[in-house]
Amino acid sequence: MKSEFLKQTSLISYSKKNYEKLSYIAISDIILSNTTPFTEWLNTYGITYREDYKKVITNNKLDDFLIKLFMDKEHSNKVILLNDLVFISTRVLKTESRALDSEQMFFIISSGFLWSIQEKEGDYFNWIRERIESNSGIVRRKKADYLLFLILESIVDNYEETYQKNAELSTSILEAENIKPTPDFTAKVEKRKQELFNFKKATLSLKDTIIKLEKIKINNFDIKYFSELKEQTNNLISNIDFELQELESKINLIFSIQGHRLNEVMKTLTILSVIFIPLTFLAGIYGMNFEHIPELKFKYGYFMLLGIMVLVTIISIWYFKRKKWF
Repeated sequence: MKSEFLKQTSLISYSKKNYEKLSYIAISDIILSNTTPFTEWLNTYGITYREDYKKVITNNKLDDFLIKLFMDKEHSNKVILLNDLVFISTRVLKTESRALDSEQMFFIISSGFLWSIQEKEGDYFNWIRERIESNSGIVRRKKADYLLFLILESIVDNYEETYQKNAELSTSILEAENIKPTPDFTAKVEKRKQELFNFKKATLSLKDTIIKLEKIKINNFDIKYFSELKEQTNNLISNIDFELQELESKINLIFSIQGHRLNEVMKTLTILSVIFIPLTFLAGIYGMNFEHIPELKFKYGYFMLLGIMVLVTIISIWYFKRKKWF
C-alpha cells in the first residue's frame, strides 16, 4: 500500500522531444540525478514527511545537510549552496481568499532536477505543467534553472494579479468622496493596510530569495533569468508603498475632519457661553438678597434690565459676526 508521502508526490520528466508524468509505488523509485538527458520536476504536497525526505536524500546520495534542514521545525528565508545543488526555503502567500493565508515552500534544485515541496495542497503552477506537456514556449528546451524561474515568476504574477484585484475593490470602497470619520470606515482602512503589510512582507521575502539566487554559482545554473523577477518585485513593492501612503493620508484626513468637527462644536459652545456670561452676571446681581438695592424699587427697573440684557446679547452677536467667528 502506498504511503501518504508517495500519494502526495509526483514527477514530470521532460526534454525537448519527450514528456512523461509519473507517480511512485516505493520511495526507492525516486531517483534524482544530473546524469540523465531529461529535466525532472519532482513535486510533493506536505512538509511533515521528514523520515521519507531523509530516505530520499540518503538513497540519492544528496548532501546530508539537507536532512538537518528538513528536521528543523521553524524555517526562515534561506538560500543555501550545497555542493552541486541549492536549498531554498521561503514563505508564500495563498491568495485564494481575502484572508491571505500563507504556506512554507522548499526547493531543492540542481542542473538536472527540481524538487518542490509545498506545505499545502494546491498551487498556481498548472499553467507551467500545461506548457511542459504541450511543449509550448521554450520550457522543454531549458533546464531546471528556467523551471525554477517560471515557478517564482508564477508566484510573483499571482501576487500582482491578487494585489490589483484587491486594490480595485479597495478603491471603490475607500474612494475619497466616501471618506467618513466613522468607526466602520476606519476599520476598513486598517483592514486594507493589514492586507498590504502582508503582501509587502511576502514580496520582500521573495525578493530576498531572488537576490540570493542571483549570487549562486553552480554548474549549468544560469542566474540571468532572476533579474527580471527582481524588477517585478520592486515594482510591486513600490505600488504597495504608494497605496500605503494613500491610506495613511486618508487616516490623517479622517483625524482632520474629526478635529475640525470638534473645533466647530467647541467654538459654538464658547460663543454661547460668552453671550450668557454677562446675562448671568446681571441676573446674579439682582438675584442677591440684600435689602437695599435701589433699582428694585424703580417702577420700570425690570424692563430696563431686560432691555440691557437684549442689548448686551445683540452687541455680542454683532461682535462675533464682525470677527467672523460664525
